[in-house]
Amino acid sequence: MTKTETLFYNFNLFDGRTSENETDAWFVVDENGQLKDRGTGHHQNFENEVNLGGRYVMPGFINVHCHITSHPDKFDGGFNVSETEAAVFGYQSLQQLLKSGVTFVRELGTSYDVDIKLKRLMKAGQLNHVPELQPSGRAFSMTGGHGDAPHAAFLVDSPDEMRKSVRQGLKNGAEVIKMMATGGVMTPGDFMADPQLSVEEMRTGVVEAHHKGRRAAAHAEGNPGIQNALDAGVDSIEHGFYVNEQEARQMVQQGTYLTPTLVAELVIPKYGHGVLPEWEIKKAADALDDTYKNLSKAFELGVKFTCGTDAGTPFNGFDKTPAEFELLTKLGMTPAQAYQCSSLNSAELCQINEDHGTLEVGKFADFQVLDADPLQDPKAVQQGDKEVYLHGHREF
Repeated sequence: MTKTETLFYNFNLFDGRTSENETDAWFVVDENGQLKDRGTGHHQNFENEVNLGGRYVMPGFINVHCHITSHPDKFDGGFNVSETEAAVFGYQSLQQLLKSGVTFVRELGTSYDVDIKLKRLMKAGQLNHVPELQPSGRAFSMTGGHGDAPHAAFLVDSPDEMRKSVRQGLKNGAEVIKMMATGGVMTPGDFMADPQLSVEEMRTGVVEAHHKGRRAAAHAEGNPGIQNALDAGVDSIEHGFYVNEQEARQMVQQGTYLTPTLVAELVIPKYGHGVLPEWEIKKAADALDDTYKNLSKAFELGVKFTCGTDAGTPFNGFDKTPAEFELLTKLGMTPAQAYQCSSLNSAELCQINEDHGTLEVGKFADFQVLDADPLQDPKAVQQGDKEVYLHGHREF
C-alpha cells in the first residue's frame, strides 16, 4: 500500500453490472483514480480511509445526449449569445451535470464548437469540478432543417458537402458526429415525421466518422427518418419516439443504440403552457403516449437503450439526469436495468467501457453516494445533496 491509495468502506455497493447490492462493501482507489481492489467484510487498514456510513454507492452516470450551450430557461436554444457567453454557460452546465451525479458527458451539438474548446482546457487541467467530456462540436443539418441556427450547425445538402464538413468537424476536434435525420419539437415549420438528411448524406457522414474510429449519432424522432438513419448505418438513434417493430428488429441486428430522452419530451407540455408556442407544446404532447408504447416494445425486443436527457432544451436543466431513470422504469425496466442503460450501454456507445461505467477493478472510481437504496426506488438517485466522486476525489 502507498500513501496515495485510499480505502472506502462501510457501504452497500451497486457496481452497475450486477442487479443486487453487495453489503458491507469496500474498495481501494489508487493514485490514478482507479479501483485497485474491492471486496466485502474484512479489509486491511490504510493510512487514507473514508467511512461511508452504511450508505449506498453506485456508478456516476454517463449522459450521452446534452447541449451544454443551450439555455433551458430562455427557449431560443441559446443561439442568440456571443461565444464568450456560450463558453461560460457551457462550463456552468458541466458543473451542474457533475453535481447531479453525471461523471461523463457525450455532447451532441454546441454553438461555436464550445465543447471542443472546453475539452482542450480540461485536458490542460484548467477547469475544475466538471465531468469528463466527449465533444461533438456543431451538428450537421440540411439547409432549413432542424438545428439550422447561427453558429450551431454545418449545413450540408449533398453527400460531398457532408464528407467535407465531417472531415472539417473531425479536424476541429469532434469526437462524435451528430446528424439530423428528421424535424424536431423545437423547430418551427417542421415535424417529427419530416425526413431531412438523406440516407446517402448520412451514410457518408457515418463512413467518415468510422474512418477515424468515431461514432455517428442521428437525431431521429419519426418516420421515415428513423428508417433512413438505420439504413445509413448510424451507431445511435437519438429520441426515436416513433420507432416501429421493424426498425427495432433492425436495431438489434445492427447493434444500434437508442437514446430516448424521455425527460425532454415530458417537461415541455408539463411546464410550457403560456410560455412556449402552442405548436411546440402540441408536438411534444402528441408524441408522449406513442413514445412509451413504442419504446416499451423496442425494449422488449432487445434494443439497447442508453441514458441521455437532451439537457438544454426547454425546462430541461442540467440537473435532470437522475429523473430520466424513473421514466425508463415505465418502459418495463427494473431500476437496475435502467441504471445499466448508463453503466453498460452508454459506456459501450461512447467506447469508454474499458475504463468507465461500472465500479470494477481497473476502472475509474467515478461514483455517487446516496442515503437510500437506488435498486428499491429510482427516485433515490434524485437526492439533491448526494456526494459525487470523480476518479476517487470528492467533487460535491
